[in-house]
Amino acid sequence: MDKKLLDILVCPVTKGPLIYDKANQELISLSAHLAYPIRDDIPVMLEDEARRLSDEEYAAWRKKHPGMNGGAGS
Repeated sequence: MDKKLLDILVCPVTKGPLIYDKANQELISLSAHLAYPIRDDIPVMLEDEARRLSDEEYAAWRKKHPGMNGGAGS
């Protein structure tokens, strides 16, 4: 995933920052509790295409990225 692209992308629901999950090819929005898929190196930034993070996934991401805003949209 292009670093410059990641720097300008935000969650379309909350306008919050995104975390790149290279292993699962997803962009994580802690503020919306959503994971947006990346298909053929193209982020699919549609709420209908995103999957909801489980409580366990959300907690794990918050632990890895404590400075990220996860309160809005919850």
